[in-house]
Amino acid sequence: MSEEYEVPEGYLYTKDHEWIKVEDRIVTIGITDYGQKKLRDIVHAELPSTGQTVEEGEVIATLESIKASTEVYSPVAGKVVEINAKLADSPELINEDPYDKGWIAKIELIEERDFGDFMEADEYKKYLEDLEESA
Repeated sequence: MSEEYEVPEGYLYTKDHEWIKVEDRIVTIGITDYGQKKLRDIVHAELPSTGQTVEEGEVIATLESIKASTEVYSPVAGKVVEINAKLADSPELINEDPYDKGWIAKIELIEERDFGDFMEADEYKKYLEDLEESA
């Protein structure tokens, strides 16, 4: 891999470079280190509203960088129970710490879900290597 990306264990990953952390029925969502590096300097984050119900695959946030704007899709269906309000004033937290301080939203699952369609850390690392090789 030409560049080293942080891919911590304990998270699940999507092909759209989003991560989720599942704790009971609450799913925390953010974008991966790879995703934030591709965007570069994030200058604005448009977040969902607390209490909003989202469908799987629905846009829940828009991130704007100096370079581009990208949409973040909800990897699960549920109700937004918390948003990372710090991103309103400090969207760069996503660049600085995408897995901890730079999370985007927490969604409470409406129904039980199998997370088998998400990638574990080692699978996501392999996916990134394949992306880099084909680029």
